[in-house]
Amino acid sequence: MPEALAPAYYTAVGRGWRRDVWALLHPPYTAWHLSYVVIGASLAPRLSVFRLVATLAAFFLAVGIAAHAFDELNGRPLRTAVPSWLLKTAGAVGLAGAVAIGLAGVPMIGWALLLFIALGVLFVFAYNLELLGGRLHDDFWFALSWGAFPLLTAYFAQTGSISLGAVAAAASAFALSFGQRALSTPARSLRRRTRSVSGTVTLTDGSEVALDEAALLRPLELALRAFSWGVVALAAGLLASRLL
Repeated sequence: MPEALAPAYYTAVGRGWRRDVWALLHPPYTAWHLSYVVIGASLAPRLSVFRLVATLAAFFLAVGIAAHAFDELNGRPLRTAVPSWLLKTAGAVGLAGAVAIGLAGVPMIGWALLLFIALGVLFVFAYNLELLGGRLHDDFWFALSWGAFPLLTAYFAQTGSISLGAVAAAASAFALSFGQRALSTPARSLRRRTRSVSGTVTLTDGSEVALDEAALLRPLELALRAFSWGVVALAAGLLASRLL
């Protein structure tokens, strides 16, 4: 029987608190989506480092901790041994911290920020806990909530408004996140729900290429790795151009 694959390319098979914490944080994907925050802030006419750091902290708490903790409660996709009560606590504390940061910014940015805070809470609960019958747990809502939304929120946190340029950049983040989920969904299925894969591809010259899990995963995860680092590098470049 083939050896079981790790639930994600960036974590390992087995147990242990270090492995579990690393898996729950989803480092490549968390960095990817926090990069949209940096991109959105960097598009503002005037960049406030303080507001950027606060926005990054809020999204790290909401996405990096709360959303991922709640996601693990729903079927244990990462196969961690973290107790359910601890996942619930981490999710609640993370989300509460994100909301607290947002509320602290309302007097500085304006009451419209409350709408972004409310949408952020809705996305965390509805997407990761698959509420409303899972209606908000699909490619479109993922791209909207973890791609376009962080970028627009970061821009709004800097300016108190939304520009046409920010909307265009958010559309780009939406497209990238949509593509991310199109790649990660079959990759997760292969790693987490597939017992075995067998088959061959016959080329036009008559030669055959064997199909197995590794062959199917390789192009999916190679693209995910490249895109995650590419978006992070883009964000770093934009930020450096504004600060240096």
